[in-house]
Amino acid sequence: MTKFLGLRESEKTAFFIDGANLYKAARNLGFDIDYKSLLATAQDACMLVRASYYTAMQEDRDQDYSPLRPLVDWLDYNGYSMVTKQTREFTDSQGRKRFKGSTDIELATDLLLLAPKLDHIVLFSGNGDFRRAIEAVQAMGVRVTVVSTVKSSPPMASDELRRQADTFFDLADLEKDVGRSGGPARRTRDDDLDDDYDDDLEDEFEEID
Repeated sequence: MTKFLGLRESEKTAFFIDGANLYKAARNLGFDIDYKSLLATAQDACMLVRASYYTAMQEDRDQDYSPLRPLVDWLDYNGYSMVTKQTREFTDSQGRKRFKGSTDIELATDLLLLAPKLDHIVLFSGNGDFRRAIEAVQAMGVRVTVVSTVKSSPPMASDELRRQADTFFDLADLEKDVGRSGGPARRTRDDDLDDDYDDDLEDEFEEID
C-alpha cells in the first residue's frame, strides 16, 4: 500500500507550501486544510527536514492588522517555517482599494537552495511557473511530488507542472487525510481571510495552463 504522498522513511524530505494556491484549491473543493494533521502524518512517514509555508500578507494601514495573522502565527508556533511578504496596495479602474502579492520567487529560490540536501520535495501548488524550478531540482537527483487538484472548477493544477512532477496527487483524493472536519473552509474575521486571498491571487491564476 502506497504511503501518504509516497513518502519514504529513509528519505530526507521537505514540504514547500504555496499558501494562497493551496488555500484556493482546498476552498474550491469545499474543505479546509488541517495543518496539524498534515505535519504529524509527514513526520511519522519520512525524515521531514522542513515544512515551509509561503504567503503574501496584507496589513491594514488603518488597523495595523492582517486577517491572515492568526493563521500565520499558529503555523509559525507549530512546526512550520514561515516566509511572508507584504502585499502592494493599489486602486483599480473602479476606484476600489485592492492588494496584490506573490511569494513565488522566494519559494523557487528556497527550493533550489535546499534541494542538494534532500531526497524528496513535496510542492503544494498548481502554479505552472514552478515547472522550471522542479526540472532543475530533478536534475540534482531529487524526487518531486506535486499536490494540487484538477477536480475543482476551474482546475487548479497546470498541465505542464503535472507532467514535470515525478508524482502528482490530487488534493480531492487527500481530503480524508488532510481535510479539517466540520464542513467548508474555515472563515475568520467576517470572511476577510477569503477576501485577502482572492485579492492576492488575482495575478497568480491568470496564467495557469
